[in-house]
Amino acid sequence: MSVAVSETGEPDLRANENSGEDRAVSRASLEAYARRMRAHVLRMTTAAGSGHPGGSLSAAEIMAVLWFGGVMSYRADDPGWEERDRFILSKGHAAPILYAAMAEAGYMDEQELLTLRRLGSRLQGHPDMRKLPGVEVSTGSLGQGLSIACGMALGLALKGGSQRVFCLMGDGECQEGQVWEAALYAAQRKTDRLIAIVDNNELQIDGSLAEICDVGRLSAKFEQFGWWATDVAGHDIAALLGAVQEALTTSFEGPRIIVAHTVKGKGVPFMENSCAWHGKAANEEQCRAALEELGVQR
Repeated sequence: MSVAVSETGEPDLRANENSGEDRAVSRASLEAYARRMRAHVLRMTTAAGSGHPGGSLSAAEIMAVLWFGGVMSYRADDPGWEERDRFILSKGHAAPILYAAMAEAGYMDEQELLTLRRLGSRLQGHPDMRKLPGVEVSTGSLGQGLSIACGMALGLALKGGSQRVFCLMGDGECQEGQVWEAALYAAQRKTDRLIAIVDNNELQIDGSLAEICDVGRLSAKFEQFGWWATDVAGHDIAALLGAVQEALTTSFEGPRIIVAHTVKGKGVPFMENSCAWHGKAANEEQCRAALEELGVQR
């Protein structure tokens, strides 16, 4: 699907095939999706008393564009629809933002989000494909998602059709050697239906990437490995849509990657740019304050 951004900065999109509707999706509506998903992340992690809000909040605009910007094809009422595009959350600890997107898309009722990490819940701390229809791959061990996405994309190509595979990665997990093995192989096989996105928020659980194991300029590295690559402001809806358009329409014969520069904990001032909120949930008082910052009700 071609994604266009108008001269005014408004995206000129069509709704996902699953919706059965034919309507333009405005930038304002995608920003609203991102805001609601952030609220879901805060509510569910606070209810659980655990989880990973920081890296979930940084990916909200990325998820809004992919899931609600007319980019991915899927059917919430038929998760196994063969013609669907595939989405892999390689940074599986950011499961709350995936569950938030799936709830907004209609895979589950919003109330189920509050069962995050409870015994018997479908919403595990990391996505579990055996429990929740719509989750393509169980993830959590970092560095594995790109390999899986590459294999899935090659398998779909053998079957024919036009399905694509979108893989959302973290910048910290790009310290893993398996990522670069997958990058080499995907380029060698010219895996052009594979689109990776890096949530490049520059922080990991123990501190900044620069301090721990600097990955440098990821787009340049992937280009050297044979990928089409671009950098984008990861909280700018119009910029993200433009980058997705380029990735989907380029004549480049090979895999594509978008490095989205983001802020960990985005949308909640006391969480922003702090690795302390990588894997710590807000308490009730903090959650109320965060929701007020987002302009939503508790």
